[in-house]
Amino acid sequence: MAETPESDEALMLAYARGEVAAFTTLYDRHARSLWRFVFRHVRNQAAADDVAQDVWCKVMDAAARYVPSAKFRTWLFTIAHHRVIDVVRTTRHHASLDEESESAATLHDSLAAESRLGPLRQLQSQEEGAALLRAVEQLPAAQKAAFLLQAESEMSVEEIAAATGTTFETAKSRLRYARNALRALLAEFSEVPV
Repeated sequence: MAETPESDEALMLAYARGEVAAFTTLYDRHARSLWRFVFRHVRNQAAADDVAQDVWCKVMDAAARYVPSAKFRTWLFTIAHHRVIDVVRTTRHHASLDEESESAATLHDSLAAESRLGPLRQLQSQEEGAALLRAVEQLPAAQKAAFLLQAESEMSVEEIAAATGTTFETAKSRLRYARNALRALLAEFSEVPV
């Protein structure tokens, strides 16, 4: 894969040569979406912090062996996907949508609309966000992973297939089934009288 001067791949190669600033740039570009992806699986802020840190440590450890045969983002989220599977298998911890985090805000509050939209719209946005998170939690693990890789990291179907170790068609099917299931679950939410 060819890399451009500021591409993720070029930055990773620069980091492998000892340029620490290149790693900082990579981290700044991907840390937030990586953390959100991990958090949506482990459902615990401290665990998400630990897993994300572990993923970044694995990236640093692999720098000398890194070969840009795929997009850096695909490689990064492949590492994250495998680490999340390990953690979910061992902990089986699922936080409640109403469980308060260390910052005293619930997860569904974090999905709320901006305050300038007014209290009624904020309440509606919070309810919609909570419904979406409940629906995502109900997806089978493979569909949930595919959906979150696309939603949180904006990965293409090809990148999702590479990250999850499946074929293009399998990744595409998982996304389609996930969207259909979410659509059905969210339709139930919209039918509930206010």
